[in-house]
Amino acid sequence: MQLTTYIADLLYRYECVIIPGFGAFLTRYKSAHIDDTSNTFHPPSKIVSFNKQLQANDGLFANYVASAEKCSYETALQQIRSFTAQISRELSEGKTISFKNIGEFSFNEEKSLQFEPLQQQNFSTSAFGLSSFVSQKISREAYRETVEAIEEKTPIHFTPERRKAKPYLKYAAIAVIALSAIGFGSLKLYESQVQKFNYAEREKANSLVENQIQEATFVIENPLPVLSLQVPKHTGLYHIVAGAYRMEANAEKKVSQLREKGYSPLKMEVNRYGLHQVLYASFDDKLEAQRKLYEIQRSENADAWLLIQEIQ
Repeated sequence: MQLTTYIADLLYRYECVIIPGFGAFLTRYKSAHIDDTSNTFHPPSKIVSFNKQLQANDGLFANYVASAEKCSYETALQQIRSFTAQISRELSEGKTISFKNIGEFSFNEEKSLQFEPLQQQNFSTSAFGLSSFVSQKISREAYRETVEAIEEKTPIHFTPERRKAKPYLKYAAIAVIALSAIGFGSLKLYESQVQKFNYAEREKANSLVENQIQEATFVIENPLPVLSLQVPKHTGLYHIVAGAYRMEANAEKKVSQLREKGYSPLKMEVNRYGLHQVLYASFDDKLEAQRKLYEIQRSENADAWLLIQEIQ
């Protein structure tokens, strides 16, 4: 099924992918961890789950199918309806439906839909190229015993006769230590005097600057005129959506990016699915909105889609 491949593609980029009339795939981030029982290191991942209650079309999946298949939005919706009707029929016949790289669906004895995610698949882009691996446990006690055994075999011996044979070395070492101590003490005394001098000079400079600031008079002969900004409002029934984000920080980042490109974006209030939608623009005329949507899809964002809704 080609549509299951499109679903897997979207799960890498979004936390919620709704299949109209069937349900929604949800992802949850899981940080890297270590399994103490098997000494297995696991990279960060995204856990996939399924919610049958989320079936309302949000446009994300249909727009992606239309872009990938190079067909109209209505044709993509028809393909999705045929797809969901087929898998619902096969499930009712007792078959197990496998979504490639995602998981399997089946009915239990109570005729309730069950989803079993594929554990080997990781949809977290931050873990690209990483895989789980097993590392043997480090035995610190064994290393300590090895070191103790080496120390017993290679003891350090001092030869008193050699020290007595060259007594001048002892006095030379004492002289070096004494000279070092004197030099170190002199250096510290010099550093202390430099710090005191610098502190006194800095206080004088600060006092002089404060007096000059108090005596200064600032006169602005030609003040700048007051700047009035007219922020365009989003009105109309047809809106071009740049993206839907689970985290509000990501939506704010998208708004800033669109402003830099010259748009007047709008971040809508969180919808009932917990998503923040960011709008390119709004239109009263549907044909005008569709023309602008196709232009945006061709030039910069193939995943942009049209939302038909009244906003406050």
